[in-house]
Amino acid sequence: MPAPQLTRRDVDGEPRGLVLMLHGGRADGHTPIDDRSASWRRSRWMMSHVEGRLTRAGVSVWLLRYQVRGWNAGVASTPSPVPDATWALDEVRRELGDLPVVLLGHSMGARTAVAVADDPSVTGVVALAPWLPAGEPVGALAGKHLAAAHGRNDKITSARATQEFVRRAGSVAASTEYLDMGRAGHYMFRRIPTWNDFAATRSLAFVPQPADRP
Repeated sequence: MPAPQLTRRDVDGEPRGLVLMLHGGRADGHTPIDDRSASWRRSRWMMSHVEGRLTRAGVSVWLLRYQVRGWNAGVASTPSPVPDATWALDEVRRELGDLPVVLLGHSMGARTAVAVADDPSVTGVVALAPWLPAGEPVGALAGKHLAAAHGRNDKITSARATQEFVRRAGSVAASTEYLDMGRAGHYMFRRIPTWNDFAATRSLAFVPQPADRP
């Protein structure tokens, strides 16, 4: 089994925060992730478009590559993105200390972000075309910020389910936002600048200014 990997774009000097990007996948599958993975490459492509904006603001960007392709029930006892994301958050603390972290996830990556949002370093989740099935727990978002964007032409995941999840999360989260991306589909090929702008602006908004940190 390959180890999870991080692609990093670090700021010069000490960062004021970090965005951890989490790519998509599929419901089940133990195929290892490599450079040919369309889901990983999609997030890597977005990273190349938003990293300059983030690093100029003093925020580093790391992209996690999971061990395997599938959600696989999303539990620590099976290969899944959840323990990989937990590992990545531990790596942030090991190298950078108690730095504010925003989780930026697409599809399955957004579901992973929600699952680990209760990590003490996490300040918020930015979810792009997320996979959030009916009844997905919202408790891990208590006190955290959530911003989600979804297109109405998505045939892979449900915009309606995302709206319902955001509504339920409003009972525990520090703030919630839902952006209707119109006729955009799951893979974010339509309205690309808007997707990138949403990813960057909401991620930066969830990184506290130094004066606001305890």
